Amino acid sequence: MIRPLISVVLPIYNAELYVGAAIQSILRQDYDRLEIIAINDGSTDRSLEILERFRKADGRVAIISRENRGLVASLNEGLSIARGELVARMDADDFAYPWRLSRQAALFAARPELGFCGSLVDTLLHGRVARGRVDPVFRLGLLPVLSKFFTIFMHPTVVYNRRVIGEADLHYDGRYRHAEDFDLFRRLADRYPAALMPESLLVYRLHPGSVTSLHTSEMRRTHLRIVGENLEREGLADETQDLRAIGDSVSFDTVRRAAAFIRSLEDRVAELPAASRPSFEAGALNLFYFLYQLVNDQQRPALAHELLTLTAKWDVIRRREKYALRAGAWAPWLSQASIWAGKRADWVSYRFKSAPAASVLAPYRMGAA
Repeated sequence: MIRPLISVVLPIYNAELYVGAAIQSILRQDYDRLEIIAINDGSTDRSLEILERFRKADGRVAIISRENRGLVASLNEGLSIARGELVARMDADDFAYPWRLSRQAALFAARPELGFCGSLVDTLLHGRVARGRVDPVFRLGLLPVLSKFFTIFMHPTVVYNRRVIGEADLHYDGRYRHAEDFDLFRRLADRYPAALMPESLLVYRLHPGSVTSLHTSEMRRTHLRIVGENLEREGLADETQDLRAIGDSVSFDTVRRAAAFIRSLEDRVAELPAASRPSFEAGALNLFYFLYQLVNDQQRPALAHELLTLTAKWDVIRRREKYALRAGAWAPWLSQASIWAGKRADWVSYRFKSAPAASVLAPYRMGAA
């Protein structure tokens, strides 16, 4: 049996520090029937020069280089010219383990009805790699429901099965900029079977220049817009302006409106059939956590205190955070100090539990070509 061709779509924009390692990690896969479609989206650094060196050395690398059009345009362009039955995503600042593609191809061979899959990731931060873990929410198994509340897969781990997914369905929508993966996954999960592989197949690099770091505010606004659209479509909300408003501005007014929205959503979820209710409950809780993180990032403990009190969610946050935020209403300075101490403790714990990148990635050279 001929193994399917895998097309790896790799958009690049000013990634000279990382793109060499990303491409090498694909070219050194133990699955060799592949092509890399590298799309240089108007980079102004040495990214194109690095790509050209790889193309000259390996015929499996194809390059499209043009003016900057943005990530969504690059992804759709890559999909349009990909020749593979399977299409894998890859980001220019990440690193795939050598067995990534072979294990994902094996999953599709065993389950040919699957439309797409994703996997866990290990996280690289400040030179240390933390191992990924399966979120317990996925044990509920209803990915079509969960996909209405959050991005079910890390985007660079996804592989699409074009033998199952219709051509008209496999495209990114530019109206959901910086959350285009969330939008696509919710649409696909409604129509095609999906699976999360419970193993880390990729090292996800966190750094100040990443899309996630640079566009957090817009990503959050678009995320809330998508969730709102989904809830309206499911009949779980009549209108979602109170949910979306907090993405534009975090204040006591928008926090109170968002808290009221969460309480109303939970009441409607409680009336759902028993078979689907647990997944919707998990999704609603995830939405609360999303709002809690958004509010917490404002570094105004009184706002987080308000959200927790109005939603009656004090018992779903960590004990350390609970102690730090209890004083948020009357002594914000004390909460701030406690929160800082908690973050410091988290960092110490991260360093203790994670491993140096050199020891984890040593077998897989990360240098540029």
